[in-house]
Amino acid sequence: MQRRDFITLIGALGTGWPVLTRAQQTTKPPVIGFMGAGTSAGWSEWTSEFQQRMRDLGWVEGRNLTIEYRWAEGSFDGYAQIASEFVRLSVDIIITVGGDAAKEATSTIPIIVVLMPDPVGTGLVASLARPGGNITGFSILANDLAGKRIELLRELVPGLRRLAILARAGYSANLLELNEVITSAKALGIEAFIEEVGQTDQIAPAIERLKDHTEGLYVPANPFANTNRVLINELALAARLPTVHGFRQYVETGGLMSYGPNTPDLFRRAGDYADRILRGAKPADMPIEQPTKFDLIINLRTAKALGLTVPPTLLARADDVIE
Repeated sequence: MQRRDFITLIGALGTGWPVLTRAQQTTKPPVIGFMGAGTSAGWSEWTSEFQQRMRDLGWVEGRNLTIEYRWAEGSFDGYAQIASEFVRLSVDIIITVGGDAAKEATSTIPIIVVLMPDPVGTGLVASLARPGGNITGFSILANDLAGKRIELLRELVPGLRRLAILARAGYSANLLELNEVITSAKALGIEAFIEEVGQTDQIAPAIERLKDHTEGLYVPANPFANTNRVLINELALAARLPTVHGFRQYVETGGLMSYGPNTPDLFRRAGDYADRILRGAKPADMPIEQPTKFDLIINLRTAKALGLTVPPTLLARADDVIE
């Protein structure tokens, strides 16, 4: 190579290098739309688990990843509005629970649904092994665990004969679970019936109606119940109604007991799925996974306030007790 040609080449590289560097520096990082059903404070443990898992996998907010957080605060309408906003923002992935609002908003953006009550039964996905479409995630086995929750409640409340189900009016994702509660209760000689509430101000009158002819209250998990869990538990305790729930946070706010999937673990695993999608995997080919960790939580303070004695055999099986 002639000296003149070599100098020309070096000059070209010298002028081109900053352009390449600027292009690399200005490339937008992928954006995850994190759609919470409740509030930021109520979901802090779950978001922290997701964030930590993403960092473990090399995705750091503010450096090579952006996460847009939105909170529906228990509002169905709010959920739909957030999903539409994420579509307008053209996020790369939507993280959500339930899944209906996100599914209605987009058929192209990958969606990871962390808490699916019944993914196939509700029509959210085609099958567990091959979901198809743009949705994947994690089942919470809501229907399968309903009978177990009733069995546990009966151990703690031996006189349980009538069980009320505090259902959110119009929440279709709970329908199959409600049917399973009624069927499982009947097999145990317990009469179960549904008490629907549609607004927060309907909770108190509903529990007031139940207090004199019901020995227990089953609270299916949904955004409305989660947002109002403190109120529900306070009113149930005042009415001397033992409650059973699907998730720990309900018991931490005064509920009697819960049995269900370990939610922080599912949000950690959602980080694994987000990582795979960001690296090119397709939701259609990613199977719906089931929980592998389950927690039985008992609130001893609430049991004492209700005049209940927790059997030693049940206490020994608890993963945690709140004293």
